[in-house]
Amino acid sequence: MHILIVGGGYVGMYTALRLNRLLRSGEATVTVVEPRGYMTYQPFLAEAAGGTIEPRHVVASLHRVLAGVRVLNGRITGIDHTARRAEFRPVQGPNQTLTYDILVMAAGSITRTLPIPGLADNAIGFKTLAEAVRLRNQVLAQLAVAVSTDDEAVRRRALTFVVVGGGFAGVEALAEAKALAEDAIRYHQGIEAGDMRWVLVEATGRILPELDEDMGRWTAQALAKRGVEVRLHARLTSAVDRHIVLSDGTAFDAGTLVWAAGGRANPLARESGLPTDEAGRITATAFLTVDGMPDAFAAGDGAAVPDLTRPGQLCAPNAQHAVRQSKVLARNIVHRLRDKPLKEYKHAYLGSVAGLGHHQGVAQVYGIKLRGFLGWLVHRVYHLACVPSLSHKARVLADWSLALFFRREVIQLGALEQPDQDFRDAAKAA
Repeated sequence: MHILIVGGGYVGMYTALRLNRLLRSGEATVTVVEPRGYMTYQPFLAEAAGGTIEPRHVVASLHRVLAGVRVLNGRITGIDHTARRAEFRPVQGPNQTLTYDILVMAAGSITRTLPIPGLADNAIGFKTLAEAVRLRNQVLAQLAVAVSTDDEAVRRRALTFVVVGGGFAGVEALAEAKALAEDAIRYHQGIEAGDMRWVLVEATGRILPELDEDMGRWTAQALAKRGVEVRLHARLTSAVDRHIVLSDGTAFDAGTLVWAAGGRANPLARESGLPTDEAGRITATAFLTVDGMPDAFAAGDGAAVPDLTRPGQLCAPNAQHAVRQSKVLARNIVHRLRDKPLKEYKHAYLGSVAGLGHHQGVAQVYGIKLRGFLGWLVHRVYHLACVPSLSHKARVLADWSLALFFRREVIQLGALEQPDQDFRDAAKAA
């Protein structure tokens, strides 16, 4: 039997890891297809952008973690489940056809964008490690621009930072980037914290909707006390030439624009021929099987899984559900191979945590609400416990420990995004 797992994120990696432990020798083979070859622990992207965690420590190599599992770097571009075939496009070389007996759709989600003028050309997303590193380089580069010009308009633009999206990703990205900038200006003469402008734009009437409203309100007030403009009921309508225009009539120039306004199901879900809902998510049952499709399973952000703890609703697209769904998913696949009854996925939501930089955070776990330092501490303990491997836990803990005694590094390495540019310039000159 051959089990094909499409996607190497939370669901893909943890399902393969558990299958590796549950399957008997020779019972089945497992293949994971993932474009990047690693799993990203996304709750730490903000700290990677802020410089408190080394970027390599927030990703786990699938080749290393999934010993005994075949890991292919590339993309699945088409699926014919009736014939049990998938079209695979490797990072290099000709396309291949992969055959399988059991399919696991764990392709997750991609950034949800809108047709806003200038958005694609001027905004930085916040879903991948590369985007987190780019944000870090962008913030530090804009500080360098500000101290290197005599043009007040250029300086004001460089010191204006905008984040669109008031969910966890947007709030944490803004908080950590702001903390990074405030540390960095110690080494930039002529810039003070009050010279920078930080704007959080949210289309609804509250931020952090995953938490109770009073927690979101407290977070907004805490950010405002730190000099952040929290603009609720406002949408980005234009970003042409980095001139920001909001639906509430506000307009200004910004050197940095971050788009963290949520995600949508990977288009492969809809293109695969499997049943999907109106949001493009694969329609799944409580057993994590694809509705009406034999030998097909789905979980994670790209699957519409019923939430049995809230009848009539779906499981939220977050890491907490993805990790726990993978445990049930792996067991159900093994039960399917051994003709045993499948188990339903039922998990009460534990709560949510968010870091706000400067040893501040919010946590709402098992109905207990914590703010400030205690919220930050719970945020760190919770996420450290969820880091995939012992070696990664140790590395993250070491990064945090060093950050307690030493200031973060504020070196701008934007040139790494185009590492061959110097060589090309030299070649042209020759």
